[in-house]
Amino acid sequence: MKPVDSGRVTRSYTQHIGAPPESAFLLLCPVREADWLDGWIDEVEMVHSDSGLAEDGCVFRTRVPGRPETVWMITQHDPIRMIVEFFRVTTGLLATRLRIGVEAGAEGSSSVHITYTFTPLSPAGRAFLKENHSEEAFRSDMAWWEDSMNHWLRSGETLRPAARRS
Repeated sequence: MKPVDSGRVTRSYTQHIGAPPESAFLLLCPVREADWLDGWIDEVEMVHSDSGLAEDGCVFRTRVPGRPETVWMITQHDPIRMIVEFFRVTTGLLATRLRIGVEAGAEGSSSVHITYTFTPLSPAGRAFLKENHSEEAFRSDMAWWEDSMNHWLRSGETLRPAARRS
């Protein structure tokens, strides 16, 4: 069988979070994310979790206005190595792997290494990837996530879009 060019795209970003790795890692959870990411509570629905939080085998779905539903599964959740990996499918459009590793940074901070691998499932998926996950859109989303988590860690309050950095 010959190789198939699906149009796969990989995007990576490193966030700098003002908290130790143990604290940052705990926030990488579909339930805890609602604490610090504006609007997440309205977009996420837990389907299965034995503990009620992030864990291997946890399944949830997201419904973002104007976008198709996406089903997620946590395929690796390792609080010792500080790695969490998700696999998600946006039916008929994309299969996506999200890998996040957290490591100690300077002076009690963390470096959060994020890699998304997007694989289009159809010509419509290629168009969806191009429209919704361009390098510019990806970097903007990752910066917003970084700002939001840091704001919540400093203030205990959710950062609203009006306060977003330019």
